[in-house]
Amino acid sequence: MVYSHVISSYIKVFKNETPVFDPACLNLTALKGDTVSFQVVYYSKENVKGKIRIISPFGRHLLARTVEYVKVTRTCASEDLMLKDGNHIKAEPFDAPDVLRSLRGGKISIAKNKYRTLRVDIDVPAKFKAGDYTVKVILEGENGEVLTENTQDIKIYNATLPKAKLIHTEWFHTDCIADYYGYEVFSEKHWAAIENFMKAATKRGINMILTPVVTPPLDTAVGGERTTVQLVDIAKNGDKWSFGFDKLDRWVALALKCGYEYFEICHLFTQWGANAAPKVMATVDGEYKRIFGWDTPVEDGVYPAFLAEFLPALTARLKELGVAEKCWFHVSDEPSIDHFDNYMRAKNIIAPHLEGFKLMDALSKPDFYDTGACEHPIPAINHIMPFIERKVPDLWSYYCVSQSLKTSNRYMTMSLTRTRAIGVQWFKYGIAGFLHWGYNFYNTIHSKRHISPYKPIPAEETFPGGDGWVVYPGAGGKVEESIRLMALYAAQTDLRALQALAEKTSYEHVMELIEGDLAKPITFEEYPASEYYYVTLRNRVNKELAEK
Repeated sequence: MVYSHVISSYIKVFKNETPVFDPACLNLTALKGDTVSFQVVYYSKENVKGKIRIISPFGRHLLARTVEYVKVTRTCASEDLMLKDGNHIKAEPFDAPDVLRSLRGGKISIAKNKYRTLRVDIDVPAKFKAGDYTVKVILEGENGEVLTENTQDIKIYNATLPKAKLIHTEWFHTDCIADYYGYEVFSEKHWAAIENFMKAATKRGINMILTPVVTPPLDTAVGGERTTVQLVDIAKNGDKWSFGFDKLDRWVALALKCGYEYFEICHLFTQWGANAAPKVMATVDGEYKRIFGWDTPVEDGVYPAFLAEFLPALTARLKELGVAEKCWFHVSDEPSIDHFDNYMRAKNIIAPHLEGFKLMDALSKPDFYDTGACEHPIPAINHIMPFIERKVPDLWSYYCVSQSLKTSNRYMTMSLTRTRAIGVQWFKYGIAGFLHWGYNFYNTIHSKRHISPYKPIPAEETFPGGDGWVVYPGAGGKVEESIRLMALYAAQTDLRALQALAEKTSYEHVMELIEGDLAKPITFEEYPASEYYYVTLRNRVNKELAEK
């Protein structure tokens, strides 16, 4: 006999633990153009092989996928932080439910005395008819007999989720795609996989792409290199530089086709200090070789002279492509106050060539903003309040490996509601953009070797489970989503709905819905942990939008 229950999509189901759920969280509503999700959990005292059959009015807009497990060897940034936080699911290495895998022919297997989860995500079409609908999930045995069936009711309101205003970038690691699959960089197979990864990103609200005009100098050991993924062909004959933009042209056209709206030009100086030039490859008098890198200090006169040729040619091309107004540039990632002088030298080298373009960087010291060193700072969410107090216009935010104490994040040891919580925080504080460094980073720390996100990684070589990627490299260059990506996307759809209601009512009205029943106001370290809060809030917002 197979036992099954419909449960919330925000429950992480572990193989050997009976999931506890609240039926009140299954009152599901959605707007047109929205995404609504639930799970069906199965348990059997015998091994079972069967087939999932779904009766639904949503057709191809419904995705039914199993939740698969990956081994997490490093659970948090440090044990001390985990103990201080007190709200991580697991402290020791564990099998984490994370990968969303398409059913092959609808087939599913349930291991004896192990829980098995099917996740259902419905991307409601923008022109779908409002009304009350039911989805039926049937598990059939190998001979077609019904083993168990479940139903989930969903109300679609007569209101449409508006277009996103938030600019969202998850750093797109072009090299990791080539490295994982063994593809030659920018071969046709590589381009096909790039397209798959691009489409997977924009489908879930990621609308800005890191664009490697040179190989990005990110998470690379000093003196080390990452696989070359430079989009601009560079040549020097004698004293004359020339630049080829064919690959950049193709990249921009493909990104626009896939739904990207903004382009984030990769950093022009090294990470954590702006000490050196990024890796730059060029054909010099007929020889293809590296011309700049860790051995090129920021004050070296040759690299600024190169940039004086390169950046005007690059920006002219971006204008020809019609995307210049949607391009942002970087100096160096995460400089500390000790790097201030280096940062200013680097910025002063490129700024004269980038008039009219925005410069932004992830940094957490307001001194960079106060002095005018960085007009568009991106602080980590645990360092953001001084920037909010300064009323920085169009303020962005980010989190990464260091934000594991109290804050929202996407670690596999965190609840999915903790990941979703950032949506109400974005709304409250009027955050204009969000950056994360790891859409698909499949390397060890400092990129010393390549890894598979499906396989265990030595704890000392990796980031906390979930920090480096939200998508998995499926077979044949295809992408497998994660449950964490879906929770992050829910945060974005929450924001879009909240913004829409604020436009129809007021910011104050929406904040009353958000905080009216809470003991404490929402901050980046104080927010509801219960799934019921987020389900109920969205239901109230959806209903009001339909009534306005």
